[in-house]
Amino acid sequence: MTFDNKTVWITGASSGIGEAMAYAFSKANATLILSARRQEALEKVKANCSNPDKVHILTVDLAKEDELPSKVEQALALSPRIDVLVNNGGISQRAKVLDTEMEVYHKLMQVNFFGTVALSKALLPHFVKNGSGQFVVTSSLMGKFAAPFRSGYAAAKHALHGFFDGLRSEYYDNGVRVTMVCPGFVSTDISKNSLSGDGAKHGAMDEKTEQGITAEQCAQKIVKATYRQKEEVYIGRSEILAVYLKRFFPSILSRVVRKAKMK
Repeated sequence: MTFDNKTVWITGASSGIGEAMAYAFSKANATLILSARRQEALEKVKANCSNPDKVHILTVDLAKEDELPSKVEQALALSPRIDVLVNNGGISQRAKVLDTEMEVYHKLMQVNFFGTVALSKALLPHFVKNGSGQFVVTSSLMGKFAAPFRSGYAAAKHALHGFFDGLRSEYYDNGVRVTMVCPGFVSTDISKNSLSGDGAKHGAMDEKTEQGITAEQCAQKIVKATYRQKEEVYIGRSEILAVYLKRFFPSILSRVVRKAKMK
């Protein structure tokens, strides 16, 4: 399973699952473009890659939608052919609906949905012209159902599924593929960096998140799913069963999530 002569562009690559994916794709011999807001953090990730000489750095802020088309131009200047865009950048939420300001909902949608859509839409003509290309989208199990304290996060992830399922159907005959990745609990700082109701950082580690699989384990499964061009993959432990409960026994899942310790 190698990505020889393939260029993989990863957003949200400075930490967590994105950082782990950078190492996994580098080990698989891919040429990388690593993006996030923090240049210094990206440089550290690059230095730790298996093939740092095949790693490019391009800072991207998904909240700055107007800048994203030019970021695609810059990426293509770094690598004239991009084969895979891993839409991994995003932010989570930890607050009840009544405690969440509308500005927080707007930010969640801007970063997790609109920024991802804008970047992908700007790169899509490149994929169509080449007759091949793959969007890998880090969604979440929250993209398949929802749980307390995550209403805005779940909404944005649900929206990603709708958009990319539509894109897949429209451009499949142009050689464009879409892989939706739905992790469950992964032991990263996602809960610490989540937005509280007023927009401040949540700053605390969720118990279930802390006990989740490692980012490295998650990244390996994502690389494998990318290589196989799977349409959708669920990653985690027993929490994956919730997807099937939602499909076949939704009322049972509703009772489970109401009682679950999610914060």
